[in-house]
Amino acid sequence: MRCAKHRVAVLFVVFFAIVSTIRSSENQILVYKKKYIMGTVFEIAAYDQTSEHASVALENAFQEIVRVDNLLSNYKTGSALSSLNRSAHFHAEKVPSDLYRVVEESVRFSKLSGGKFDVSIAPLVDLWKAAIAGEGAPSLAKQQAARACVGYEKIELTPPDQITFHSSCMRLDLGAIGKGYAVDRAAEVLRSSGIRNALINAGGSTILAMGSPPDQSAWLVHLRDPSHQVDPQVMLRDESVSTSEQTAPSLLGDATAGHIIDPDTGTPLQTEFAVSVIAQTGTISDALSTTSLLLGPAKGKGLLQRMPDVTAIWISRDAQMETVTGGPQIRFGRKF
Repeated sequence: MRCAKHRVAVLFVVFFAIVSTIRSSENQILVYKKKYIMGTVFEIAAYDQTSEHASVALENAFQEIVRVDNLLSNYKTGSALSSLNRSAHFHAEKVPSDLYRVVEESVRFSKLSGGKFDVSIAPLVDLWKAAIAGEGAPSLAKQQAARACVGYEKIELTPPDQITFHSSCMRLDLGAIGKGYAVDRAAEVLRSSGIRNALINAGGSTILAMGSPPDQSAWLVHLRDPSHQVDPQVMLRDESVSTSEQTAPSLLGDATAGHIIDPDTGTPLQTEFAVSVIAQTGTISDALSTTSLLLGPAKGKGLLQRMPDVTAIWISRDAQMETVTGGPQIRFGRKF
């Protein structure tokens, strides 16, 4: 699975083109802001009757993302997740409701995916992160020791707010679901402020559309295309899309490494595909994009076809494609 700060932004949106060329027939004003949070750039564009009201709403949404980051980050020693990772071994730790909810959802996706989605992957993520940083591939002994710490079945949830690790070395990494959850929370803040039409972009990896731009039926989003041949596109309205892709070897200088770790093997995933998943919330699309990449098109399609209102597309560097079309239709900007 992916780590929180090293996930590659693989979903490209012509953000300024979208928000700068639309004109409102309802006298709505566009307000756009961006901030660096959770190791990436979050962008929000929103339409409202006044720029003053929209600006306040956007600032409150960014503050909510910061609040979520302070809970879910495993980079901040004072975060609720870091505290959980230090003290929940064979001990029930009381956690904030947001953290409990995210871990509960993570366990649900682990069960749905047969363990391919597993937020207890943190020991392996850290092991291979060191390899990426130049320490060299970890020894087999270190890999085996880290794998022994992993396993979502060792996470015990006691409603409404307690978590226990039945392992002496378990740690969680919520990088495969945290940004999606933060996007959902930001959207709730915007809705509570009366904002109905907005686009939230979490560093390109997760994008959530609320309503639509004035005079438009939905927000146009261009999906990741590693082949640069087909230009997949989707119209989003009250939906989210997330994209996952293994770190390119050229960025690492080591073809054996990568930031997405396969729980089954304990090693970086080897794949030529990028996958984009459209779902009803950022939490769902974020979790499913990583899961779908790890499963691959054949098994991934089987999982997603059982889920309502989900669309997905796998694209390889040589333009091989597989799709699931239970939600919005994917269009292609180029003939193939």
